[in-house]
Amino acid sequence: MARAQKEPLRALTQPEHDLLRQESRSRSEPASHVQRAKALLAVAEGKSFTQAARVAGYRVGDSVAKLVQRFNTEGVAALQPRHAGGAPLRYGVQQTQRILQEVGRAPSCEQEGTAVWSLLLLRRQLRGAQDGLPKVSTFTLWNTLHEAGYSWQQDRSWLQTGQAKRKRKEGVVTVTDPDTTAKKKSD
Repeated sequence: MARAQKEPLRALTQPEHDLLRQESRSRSEPASHVQRAKALLAVAEGKSFTQAARVAGYRVGDSVAKLVQRFNTEGVAALQPRHAGGAPLRYGVQQTQRILQEVGRAPSCEQEGTAVWSLLLLRRQLRGAQDGLPKVSTFTLWNTLHEAGYSWQQDRSWLQTGQAKRKRKEGVVTVTDPDTTAKKKSD
């Protein structure tokens, strides 16, 4: 006979139920989301944690029990995986903004010795700054810039993706593509 569940699944709202049903059938969502949605729906239908684990593809019912506990506190955010190992994430929103602020500033030839940012020069500048990031790596800089929509150009400069400078009668203007993020995600 199965043990009593320590923390049963709370009653699902209709939007939560609809979202879980949609996620459990999705072919475009990550497999972990689909698996978690299937497990939660099975528990909502009255199955035990062990039975729900079998339905969703988990090996043991304890995984489902932990998922249910997390769902009860976080809601549908429990479908998203958490940081799952490796080095802890060091840089948050403030540090990312600091990196992008430094990239947005044009380097001066007198101070930095160049007119364009390279990753090494940017790293040196951020490590040495009073409010900088003393342990920032070039990989972190590269990753942050790419996530923010910058790309490395042949003229050795970083440009915002989806922006181009065009010559017009009134001078040089910056033209922005409004569908940049949609195009990037479809690749």
